[in-house]
Amino acid sequence: MIADYMEGGLLDNIIDMFRHDKNLYAFVGELLTDERMRVRIGITALLESLNTEEPDNVRKAIPYILPLLQDQNPVLRGDAAYLIGLIGRGEDISALQKLLEDENENVRSIVNDAIRDIQSGERSH
Repeated sequence: MIADYMEGGLLDNIIDMFRHDKNLYAFVGELLTDERMRVRIGITALLESLNTEEPDNVRKAIPYILPLLQDQNPVLRGDAAYLIGLIGRGEDISALQKLLEDENENVRSIVNDAIRDIQSGERSH
C-alpha cells in the first residue's frame, strides 16, 4: 500500500503515516528495492523530510537500509549509502567504509560523500 501511494504521488499522506506509526520504518529497505523509480525517489524524499523533524525516529530505518549496502545492484548500494549519510551517525561509518573500494565508481563517490556528511553532522552536534 505504501509503495502504491508513493507511486501515486501521495508523499504527504505517507509522511503523516510515518509520523503516527514508527513501525513503518521497518519497510524502508523493502521500498528502496521497489522496481518503480517513483517509489524509490519517494522514500528518499520521505526520509529527507522526516529527518529534519524527527531525526531519532528516522534512524529506526538504518537496520533495514544497511543490508542494501551489499546488494548486487550498484544503484541500490549507492541509494543506501546516500541515505545512511543522510540519517546515519558515527557508528554507521564502518559499514560505509567497506564500500570505499567498491567496483562501481559512483558508489565509491556516494560513500565518500556519505562519510563526510556523517562526520560533519557529528561535529555540529
